[in-house]
Amino acid sequence: MNDSLRTRTTQLQFYTTATYECSYLDSQVARSQVAVPAELIDRHAYSQLVQHGFRRSGLFVYRPWCDHCKACVPVRLPVAQFKPDRAQRRAQKQHAGLQVRVLGLEYLESHYLLYQRYQMARHAGGGMDQDNREQYQNFILKSNVTSFLAEFSQDNEVQMVSLIDQLEDGISSVYTFYNPDLAGTSFGVFNILWQISLAKEMQLPYVYLGYWIDQCRKMAYKVRYKPIEGLLDGRWQSLPFASLF
Repeated sequence: MNDSLRTRTTQLQFYTTATYECSYLDSQVARSQVAVPAELIDRHAYSQLVQHGFRRSGLFVYRPWCDHCKACVPVRLPVAQFKPDRAQRRAQKQHAGLQVRVLGLEYLESHYLLYQRYQMARHAGGGMDQDNREQYQNFILKSNVTSFLAEFSQDNEVQMVSLIDQLEDGISSVYTFYNPDLAGTSFGVFNILWQISLAKEMQLPYVYLGYWIDQCRKMAYKVRYKPIEGLLDGRWQSLPFASLF
């Protein structure tokens, strides 16, 4: 563990998991480094951890720690310099009629049913498509940091829900699920643009987007938001190869 991180989080411990099948790259195995105990990871500690490449899934705070692979690159958007491209502006206009509610981490049946539909349509066979209500709540509604839900509706029907963490230097986009049945929509693009606007409104400099993985289509889209920074060799820096996309 980096010495500066250890100094700031002296009460936390870090362990490395056993290898498991990589969720993103075929025929690869992965490891994670996990921060414990979860109850000590408040917004201050978590903000520091995110700056060092950590993410969270429910109460599980981790970062990739693979033996021979560094494909997962933590990325963030400096919101003051962001400029949407033509396709992103088109998505913003397409979904301008969505109504947004910011909610606490409360269970709503409409959210769970939308989550189920999304998982079955977009991630069938991945395991999460079988999540029951308890598993959904453990993943989406359990947090020891400052978290909230953004609910996007149209004609009184929920179309998208996004789980967001508030950090000391930005917001972190944790997970988003949306109506998978509407063809030709760009809900995911609109969601990121909305989060960029939210960070500006909150006077926070960054939106953290998790990991960029060049060889994984589900994760490669993130470099289309420019300028974008990645955590490379322990330092946040502009991704020069993002200009190729």
